[in-house]
Amino acid sequence: MSTVETTSPSHASHDNAHTTFDAKPIWRTFWILLGITLVEITLATIHLKTGFPSKYILNGIYLILTCAKAFYIIAEFMHLRHEIKNMIMTIAIPALIFVWFIIAFLWDGSSYNALRNRYDAHYRDANNVKVAPPSEPTDKEHGSKEQ
Repeated sequence: MSTVETTSPSHASHDNAHTTFDAKPIWRTFWILLGITLVEITLATIHLKTGFPSKYILNGIYLILTCAKAFYIIAEFMHLRHEIKNMIMTIAIPALIFVWFIIAFLWDGSSYNALRNRYDAHYRDANNVKVAPPSEPTDKEHGSKEQ
């Protein structure tokens, strides 16, 4: 009798393939995210102390920096940077449409609120009713007749 050595496929592939983990891209992403966050904190501190830059400019800068942080998080930690273009578009386009929906609904709600305040007489009267202070009753109001 001869003996035949058999190895399971999982053991054979495990012995032959040695995977290495490269932490360099993760550390690079960490430093980039830390730098962006420090810039945001610095801008907020400067704005609180001096009032410069204006609130609207600061919000625009925050929006740009937040989008940059989102890009690096998605690219590295969701491994989207290494995918094919069609896969990236499959994820990116619906996300952008979702953001567009949020902006459109907020814009439309604000417009509706402004128009309702301007043209709806019932809403305008209900919110702007001015009640006169009570006055002393006169004899005419009580229905008594003067003789």
